[in-house]
Amino acid sequence: MPYDVTRTTLRDMTHVPPPAEELRLLDAELWQLDARRAQLLTRRAWLVAALQQPAPVRQLPVTPPRTEAGVPGVQNVLLLLGGVLLTIAAMVFTLVSWGHLGIAGRALVLGAVTLAVLAAPAALLRRGLRSTAESVAGLGLALTALDAYALHEAVFTQADGTAYAALATAALAALWTAYDRVLVTTSRASGDGALRLPLPAALAAAQLPLLLWAIAASAGPHGITAALLLTAGFDTIVALRNTATAVRLVAAVGAYGIGGWGALAAGWLSWDAAGPSAAARAAALLTLAAAIALGAARQLPGPAAATGTAVAAGLFLVAAGGGVLRVTLPPGWTVPGYLVCGVALLAAVRVGLPQPVRRGLVWASGAVQAAAVACALPLIAVALLGPLGWVERPWSGVPSDARAAVSVHTPWPPFPAQLLLAPLVVAAVLALLVRGETRRRHALTGATVLAWATVMAVPAVFQLPYLAALLLEGATTIAALAAAASLVLPVTTTALALGGSLSLAFLALSSQTATLIVLSVLTAAFATASGRPRLTPVLAPTALVYAATLACATGAAADWQPQHTGLLVLAVPVAATLLATRPGDAHARVPVELTGAAAGLLAIGLAVADPPMLALVLALCGVIAAGTAVRPDRRSVGYAAAVLFLLATWVRLASWGVGTVEAYTIPVTVPALCVGAWRRHRDPLASSWTAYAPGLAATLLPSLIAAWHDPHWTRPLLLGTAALLITLLGARHRLQAPLVLGGSVLALDALHELAPYLVQLTGALPRWLPLAVAGLLLLAVGTTYERRMRDARRIRDILEGMH
Repeated sequence: MPYDVTRTTLRDMTHVPPPAEELRLLDAELWQLDARRAQLLTRRAWLVAALQQPAPVRQLPVTPPRTEAGVPGVQNVLLLLGGVLLTIAAMVFTLVSWGHLGIAGRALVLGAVTLAVLAAPAALLRRGLRSTAESVAGLGLALTALDAYALHEAVFTQADGTAYAALATAALAALWTAYDRVLVTTSRASGDGALRLPLPAALAAAQLPLLLWAIAASAGPHGITAALLLTAGFDTIVALRNTATAVRLVAAVGAYGIGGWGALAAGWLSWDAAGPSAAARAAALLTLAAAIALGAARQLPGPAAATGTAVAAGLFLVAAGGGVLRVTLPPGWTVPGYLVCGVALLAAVRVGLPQPVRRGLVWASGAVQAAAVACALPLIAVALLGPLGWVERPWSGVPSDARAAVSVHTPWPPFPAQLLLAPLVVAAVLALLVRGETRRRHALTGATVLAWATVMAVPAVFQLPYLAALLLEGATTIAALAAAASLVLPVTTTALALGGSLSLAFLALSSQTATLIVLSVLTAAFATASGRPRLTPVLAPTALVYAATLACATGAAADWQPQHTGLLVLAVPVAATLLATRPGDAHARVPVELTGAAAGLLAIGLAVADPPMLALVLALCGVIAAGTAVRPDRRSVGYAAAVLFLLATWVRLASWGVGTVEAYTIPVTVPALCVGAWRRHRDPLASSWTAYAPGLAATLLPSLIAAWHDPHWTRPLLLGTAALLITLLGARHRLQAPLVLGGSVLALDALHELAPYLVQLTGALPRWLPLAVAGLLLLAVGTTYERRMRDARRIRDILEGMH
């Protein structure tokens, strides 16, 4: 421990050691310091020597080169290439060199080579050479196929090629399966696993015998399709019961590929069937495909795969039943027949099937129903949208029937009337069979829409009389309004009521009487139904729209001029103002008022060609706006009322031929000044520029512009007098805006009056005089600059003291 003077001092404060003891302590501390110094010097010498030695060279680690292919991969590639080359060599030998040997030689060579190659994998498995055994086994399987071809070319030359191929593929499938069993026994004995190639190869060969046999036997399209479906059924059984991955993959590809091919062929045969017998045979094939698909769906482990397969099975069943009904029922009933079969699929919900399978059948039924409704959409679309064509030719004459009324500009689609049963049947299914809360509500909505569309299309589809079409569509619209008022699917029924009313209104345009009656009924119906608070924001504006349309139609029917019709349209804004004041309809006020404002603009547009009548319409609109501004929550509408009154005044003056500017500006200035005085009364601190400047400028500035172009003295005199009075009032009440505006206008007006005399005076004086006067003026200004600046600051202080 080094000698600590602080600690020694503290110890001295407590007691003082004897001199001998203190000397001993000092010697001990000095000895420790010397020992520490020697140690540090030794370390320093070592570091200096280490720094003077050359730095060792850093050895970088040696990284072995990266291998891009593993040993098993290289081995498999080599074995595969070897097997392929040997197979090609065998094919060349069989196809090219076969003729150089006799019958005995051929049999001896092929038999010996094939038996040797087929026997080799067993020995290789016993030695643990599995990959080599796989390659040699593949070569052996290829040799057996070549043997079959060689036998046909050498021994069975007279046999039918297709029939021989069917028997050969069946024999090869059986032989390869037996060969796999032998290899399985060998691999068990050697403790190794079986080969993966023979059994999938056997399954691949098994895809051909039935198809080739059907072709060889001239079984026809139905027999060939049956062979395809039976093969797919066999593949399905193998895929569901075998555990080997390669075998299941080959079986699944065969089941879906060959099964899909067979199902499509059966569907085409059903659609192309010309009689009940052909349709029945095609239905049997489709039923077989459905049975295979259902059997697979019940055993598939994944819910998604099971559901998808069940959908396919359901569609097969519908195609089977619908095909039979198509050739049995009269023409035009094809879609209803398929639809009935699709609805019948829903019976599967009651059967004890797995949930994914039932779901798939329900989805298949839904797909069929949706397709049936889509077939009927062209009829419904033309029936609902066709009446829009009457806009171009209103009141041109009553059509012969409802179909002629809706096809005035759109050709009627050449579809049978039985298609209209599809949306009706689907609506009944949705209303009766769907359960659950949320699903039930959606189903009822869809059923209501489909039923409404069917009823609206009935008159045109069945060519009912024109009057019957109007009555049926009107009754449907009234029924939708009644349902909306009773809160039965209010959103859906309200939308249907609006759509039905539009179709009815356009349909009625062909006849003047029908137009007036339909618009009157629609106005009354929507006004009555708008009494429900929840429906008022939609139905009340709709009633006002139909009322405005009725007013226009009434004016046109009475041969009124457009400006006179505009007066009648003004009844709609009046009604809107009254409706907006009803208590309890606060959420409907804005839509109602906006509709009333739109009707007011329509009235103004109708009267725009007649200035006197336009002035009257503008004034009446101003009265309506002023009545609206009486309400505390609509005070701001008062500005619109003032603008309308002003516009009415201007239009009236223009119609009288008044060209005096003040006649147009004073009606603005007077109320503006009154408003400014009222504001200054309520707020004494309000600026005079805000209160009085707009009103004063509205008259002073246009009058000043007119006075500069007026050759007479009356207008400048009156303008100067008015500007003088305004200036004096501003000075009297210490108001900045009247003082500045009045003084400026007064100065400019006086300058305008003195301008001719100044021009004359300038022409009479010598030319040097203006220069002399300008110089004297500059001198005077320069000598009195300071005094003028003081006076200017005093004037500024006076103006700032004003309000």
